[in-house]
Amino acid sequence: MMSKMVFITGVLTVVVLLLLSPSTAEIKTITITSDTRPLILFEKFGFTYPGRVAIAASSVAVVAPSSQPNLSRLGFFLISEKSLPQFIIEMEQNPTFCILNSPYTSHLFTFLDLPPPPATFNRSYSVTISDEYSLFFANCVPESSVSMEIHTEFFNLNRDASRNYLSSGHTNLPSLLFLFSFAYFSFFLAFSLYPRHVSKRSLERIHLLMPQLLLATGLSHLFAALDMHHVKLTGTHGWDVFFFNFDLIRVVLLFSVVILVGTRWTFLHPLVRERGKKVLFLVIPLQVLACCAYSVVHDTGPYIINWVTWNQVFLLLDLISCFAVVFLVVWSMRSLRKITEGEPAAAMKFSLIKRFNLVVIGYLFFTRFVMFAFKTVLSYEYQWVSNLVEETATLVFCIAMFYVFGLLEKDEYSVIGDEEEQVSEIVVKE
Repeated sequence: MMSKMVFITGVLTVVVLLLLSPSTAEIKTITITSDTRPLILFEKFGFTYPGRVAIAASSVAVVAPSSQPNLSRLGFFLISEKSLPQFIIEMEQNPTFCILNSPYTSHLFTFLDLPPPPATFNRSYSVTISDEYSLFFANCVPESSVSMEIHTEFFNLNRDASRNYLSSGHTNLPSLLFLFSFAYFSFFLAFSLYPRHVSKRSLERIHLLMPQLLLATGLSHLFAALDMHHVKLTGTHGWDVFFFNFDLIRVVLLFSVVILVGTRWTFLHPLVRERGKKVLFLVIPLQVLACCAYSVVHDTGPYIINWVTWNQVFLLLDLISCFAVVFLVVWSMRSLRKITEGEPAAAMKFSLIKRFNLVVIGYLFFTRFVMFAFKTVLSYEYQWVSNLVEETATLVFCIAMFYVFGLLEKDEYSVIGDEEEQVSEIVVKE
């Protein structure tokens, strides 16, 4: 029974971790303390030929019921994405099978190969077949716990023999993010200069948030590009703190603008004002918490025990925020439809709002569900394409939002006039 549970845990661990964990890079030093997991995923990395893996192990200790556990049943291995299906079938056919003996894995070393403490084990391995590989630690000794300090380096070699610490699917991301940061900065300058030609009466509160959103988005992409470029050259982060700060500001401003524009709270209509405030004050804290969960996921890795839980927290908070926005947008559309009944001019303007709100719903659905499925089926060497598609969709969405609800005269797109606004206040009170 116990071996069956270990088998099920192992299979679930392989499947869940490999689905959620993206290909990453960078040089890492990881400390494992009294860990009883039969399988630990340390890293995923897309290799091109020639690629290399460097591993250093120190402070290794094993606690087991037996005073002398079989150290050959504890060790590290690489497994390619192509070999994963055969590997899982093999585990299903033999639940007591030790993963280290599988012919579908690339055996690296076991604890039997380690020198006596306090010496450090340090070895480098060549990867000759291009593919996405996962580095696992396997513990096939029942009821044992392991403590160790592991230093890992994954990199591909360029033509000039220099190291590239980015996974093959992420090599183009620094240039791509630089390009989008330039686009957002250009958009910001164009939008910031335009209000000089518009009367103060036509400027709404939403227009003060729009340039801030563009600036924060541009800075977020810029620091993300700088950080990934730094990782590509050195294997270490240099700009990630700036990226997380501006990305948090970007997410909060994006959801705020979408809520204000999508619910027509831009012009402070009483009918949607109160409910819009409630959803806005709900979504912003949720997105702050989601960003905190994402930073934990990004700064650590699948080797920590609660990594999958943090991933689930991030996804759950983000989905709750999106559903709240969709609910508010749909509700505001129904409310505005009732108010504009019998007024052809207002109904025509309402159709524009309706189309834009459908774009909002489509954008949220596309970036949360379609992109997740797209990234899952996309080959590892083309992972940058998913970033290109997602960033393009976001940029197009921002352009559409700014074009429709830009710096225009209030009455041009205002569905509810001053007299109707007084009627709306009575409806809200009732």
